[in-house]
Amino acid sequence: MTLYIDPPTWAGHGRMWSHLVSDVSYEELHAFAASIGAPPRAFERDHYDIPSERYADAVAAGAVEVGSKELVRRITEAGLRRPKGRPAPDPSG
Repeated sequence: MTLYIDPPTWAGHGRMWSHLVSDVSYEELHAFAASIGAPPRAFERDHYDIPSERYADAVAAGAVEVGSKELVRRITEAGLRRPKGRPAPDPSG
């Protein structure tokens, strides 16, 4: 199981955010996100938005730190990238 997380450099709602992705499957991504306490509402198309204060928790649980470009490259090559306007899978299964 390999999950990837980029640095918390994305601003929104008064916080800084990271993106958490899998290069294997959405099922793996949803299971990992649930294991670190990320709510289903944090899922957006192909990633979970993780607030900066939870970044260390994701890394401690096994997420691999990568840059944003590397993160996008990995999910694109895995066929899991879902650009805006493309429906996302339901995180509840």
